[in-house]
Amino acid sequence: MTQPALAPIFGALADPTRLAIVERLLREGEHSAGDIAAPFPISKAAISKHLRVLEDAGLIERRIDRQWRGGRRPPGETIKAVDDWIERYRAYWSGAFDRLDALLAGDDGKKETNHG
Repeated sequence: MTQPALAPIFGALADPTRLAIVERLLREGEHSAGDIAAPFPISKAAISKHLRVLEDAGLIERRIDRQWRGGRRPPGETIKAVDDWIERYRAYWSGAFDRLDALLAGDDGKKETNHG
């Protein structure tokens, strides 16, 4: 299985409405399209476009059952790809900040020796 591309994922999450939709679905589980649209002061057509972007990025799955249309969080592979990416950078930045702290504290990794 290939890992999802990160650019479309982060592009989709960059929009505050789409991020709020994903956060709600992760927190609460599946909702109808009407329930998803309810908190937002935008048209149902605009919500539909947001849902399409999220679906294309693999961040949600949409389900249609007769007249009911809903969205739910996807299987974990998309979120895991984001988490893996963040973890790589978390390790990098943690080490970089540790080195910066040591440098600012005057400990550049060299031990002073007493000659005398």
